Amino acid sequence: MSFEPGEEQRALQEMAREFSRRELAPHAARWDEEHVFPVDTLRAAAALGMAGIYVGEEVGGSGLGRLDAAIVFEELAAGCTSTAAYLSIHNMVAWMVDAFADAPLKDRFLPSLLSMERLASYCLTEPGSGSDAASLRTRARREGESYVLDGAKAFISGAGVADLYLVMCRTGGAGPSGISSLLVEKDTAGLGFGAPERKLGWHSQPTAMVNFDACRVPASNRLGAEGEGFRIAMRGLDGGRVNIAACSLGAARACLERTLAYVKERHQFGRALADFQNTQFRLADMASELEAARLMVWRAAWKLDQGAADASIACAMAKRLATDLAFGIIDQALQLHGGYGYIGDYEIERFLRDARVHRILEGTNEIMRLIIARRLLAD
Repeated sequence: MSFEPGEEQRALQEMAREFSRRELAPHAARWDEEHVFPVDTLRAAAALGMAGIYVGEEVGGSGLGRLDAAIVFEELAAGCTSTAAYLSIHNMVAWMVDAFADAPLKDRFLPSLLSMERLASYCLTEPGSGSDAASLRTRARREGESYVLDGAKAFISGAGVADLYLVMCRTGGAGPSGISSLLVEKDTAGLGFGAPERKLGWHSQPTAMVNFDACRVPASNRLGAEGEGFRIAMRGLDGGRVNIAACSLGAARACLERTLAYVKERHQFGRALADFQNTQFRLADMASELEAARLMVWRAAWKLDQGAADASIACAMAKRLATDLAFGIIDQALQLHGGYGYIGDYEIERFLRDARVHRILEGTNEIMRLIIARRLLAD
């Protein structure tokens, strides 16, 4: 066993850390306040290979692993959690195209996804089916060489701005086996978007409904065979859960680092906050929990890289633990900052707002517990 990144991973980590410090952190507060979607910055990340981290080198991707991606997303999220989270979604779509599209479809879409000339959105959740994804109702009926798509998707990151939408839709009967996966381009007739959602956090990326009204999509835009969409979606979500857990690590680490500096400088009752045993105990717990969460995330990523049979449950465990613990660490950081933690200038409140949704998306943490429990009881 090895619990440390290798030399190449350290170089990757340093590259991502420097990009985060230079291109994300200085602008994150303004992006949050003004609701700026930093497309140029995302494309700068893509130029460094961060739009297709685990897409194969033979098609222009970086050809790295899920553990490499987890290391990268932690670093990026320490600069701007919201922007890093959108980049993780784009990476998931790019990987799904690489993994499940035929050669002509890869040739058509991957180059522009890897450069982020095209931005991607992932469309699974619907107004009436969130956690119960297998009950989705967006329908695509086959007409000759096309599918006609009708329905709606909810809470879609990048909606209205993204150029390509990976849509899970029903082409067959009820249940998972009736679901297929289609790529829908932004200029498709009948594709529309709701008003931008007013959100607690994630202000540097737009979120909206995506509506389909008799959208005619070429059948050649399907990933895999008919009926394979649910399997494709779940494969994508395994990696997505590791990525979003890694984003939580980055947010928590950034808050811990700020708190360590703050308690050394802030004095009360004639002493630095860092000199109080209560403060020291809290900091020790925060650091220990962060390290434990990171080990779980890295283990899950490693299992994905190895193709382990229990990778899915490891991803569910890591996502549940890391997002819960990281949010608790951020909350403790805010508490230790006192009233200043509630003020935007100290940034803790932004990290808290951005990290809160990680316990909901990519499968709520309650669903993660169900996945884990069912596997335990099946043995």
